[in-house]
Amino acid sequence: MRTPGVSADISHVCTPAKTTGYTGDAEAGAALKDCKVVVIPAGVPRKPGMTRDDLFNTNARIVKELCESIASICPRALVGIITNPVNSTVAIAAEVFKKAGTYDPKRLFGVTTLDVIRSNTFVAELKGLDVSDVDITVIGGHSGTTILPLLSKAGIDFSDDEIASLTDRIQNAGTEVVEAKAGGGSATLSMGAAALKFTMSLVKASSREKGIVECAYIENPSAPTEFFAAPVRIGPSGVEEILDYGPISDYEQKVIDEMIPTLQANIEKGKTFVQG
Repeated sequence: MRTPGVSADISHVCTPAKTTGYTGDAEAGAALKDCKVVVIPAGVPRKPGMTRDDLFNTNARIVKELCESIASICPRALVGIITNPVNSTVAIAAEVFKKAGTYDPKRLFGVTTLDVIRSNTFVAELKGLDVSDVDITVIGGHSGTTILPLLSKAGIDFSDDEIASLTDRIQNAGTEVVEAKAGGGSATLSMGAAALKFTMSLVKASSREKGIVECAYIENPSAPTEFFAAPVRIGPSGVEEILDYGPISDYEQKVIDEMIPTLQANIEKGKTFVQG
């Protein structure tokens, strides 16, 4: 429980932001009071041999309890869920908000920005490009084979082998970090960069900045599953528009078809956790 110490450390950084720290359920009210944006990264990290789904029992309880506090204290906040397994924890958050009568699908986001950051990095490395010139749309979910980078939409020439190799690496990039850390945890620094990028987009959107687009795992009526990551335009009330990414390749359609049973099972697992 080192939150006050971490917040004191961060508070010394010369930015306009004010940093304060809170610890425990007793301080949840003070932490969440009047919040317009809430981002949940809490949870246990993966260890070698674990999947994101192995984290479910511990992390599901954490997300459920935090979302109960959000529903009570700041029900109109834009909420970003980072806690894995995102494919399930977003469904948990939605069910908690539904029970409380505060659910607004436009205000709930699963943060999949790390998949985009990894995609941009790996493509730039492979093709010798400036990473700032690469912007890959990533759809689906946020775990293994449910992650689909739309390389066909990148405006870059790839061979079939390159597409297969890149897709596999992007889908398993988290495991790459877990294994490299050899028991020391999962992605933290790259996830921190992704969390910052997405959180600042929510903050800017809540302040009525226009034209903000991010990929996120959201309730998606036009998708093959109830929740499905896609590019979205964000505004002060949350999702303003789910953007059409257009036609995709046969390979990408095959990946979508194959991911659906897994994604559906992940979503149902989250819903069942709350519903009993």
